[in-house]
Amino acid sequence: MWGAEMIVYHGSYMEVADPDVYHSRDSVDFGKGFYITLVKEQASKWAARFKRNKGKGFITIYEFDMEQCKEKYKMLEFDGYTEEWLDFITSCRKKENISDYAVVVGGVANDKVFNTIELYFDGLIERKEAIKRLRYEKPNLQICIRGQSIINEFMAYKILSKK
Repeated sequence: MWGAEMIVYHGSYMEVADPDVYHSRDSVDFGKGFYITLVKEQASKWAARFKRNKGKGFITIYEFDMEQCKEKYKMLEFDGYTEEWLDFITSCRKKENISDYAVVVGGVANDKVFNTIELYFDGLIERKEAIKRLRYEKPNLQICIRGQSIINEFMAYKILSKK
């Protein structure tokens, strides 16, 4: 699935020429890390959130050598919206994930995530219903880089695109 070096995108309120894993929130889909995507439209939507709030949105573009990274670091890839994906996301959002994956790749939970996760945590909906509600409709992919050494070794800043 992965090429040697691939183009990846990061949408934000600022240019991120020197990305790091330290400025991420803890309780997001795949935990603390630097999030990128192969889907430019997805990064554009991430950046547009800031523009709507009267800020500026930026898409920073990088090259990422996923194959070399996979040879050296432990990676978890979700093939779809599965029960394992749900378990991983819920453990990350509860700040209970203690896995040692350096990179996590998979689908984005949709914007209703907080309500759905709360219903699931409270036992008001079953796992299959939670997965159905969390499934993001449009093609998407997020890559969470959870180790700074990966960014330093396998990512290279390319260009900035104002949104």
